[in-house]
Amino acid sequence: MNRTGRLATSSGSNPAAARELVPEVRHPTVTRKVTQSNIRTMTDGDENGGEIQRASDVGSADAPPIEEKPYKIIFEANKCFGAGKCAEVSGNWEMSLASGIAKPNTYFIDEADLDHNVRAAEICPAKKDEGCIHVIDRRTDEEIAPDPHGDGTLSVDW
Repeated sequence: MNRTGRLATSSGSNPAAARELVPEVRHPTVTRKVTQSNIRTMTDGDENGGEIQRASDVGSADAPPIEEKPYKIIFEANKCFGAGKCAEVSGNWEMSLASGIAKPNTYFIDEADLDHNVRAAEICPAKKDEGCIHVIDRRTDEEIAPDPHGDGTLSVDW
């Protein structure tokens, strides 16, 4: 195979037949350069130099009312390595065949969906078993799971 994932063919072979035998596989990668200015716009440039300090500092611009969906998920997709344990225990999580990592169907959840999302966060083996799925109580701004520090502080690696 060559670098593009296609079967290398000689001048005498049939490239179309080779593609039928070995389909091209592409793994889309989404990258975003995180800069201090990006962080400041997400946090309104608070007195902490624009650093994210609370769970409410991220992803709440288009959130439903807290009364409807009192919990939110913060997912560190860049730390996910595709073990799939979250998708095994929670219907909210699906594995993407294209990217090889999981993703939630929704980031804002109610009481009915809390238990299985907490389980997904607790079972995630990423980050040396600290997980890359974080379930946050939007009413108190505390991390419910995985909460490796045991004090409700956000355990995200920015």
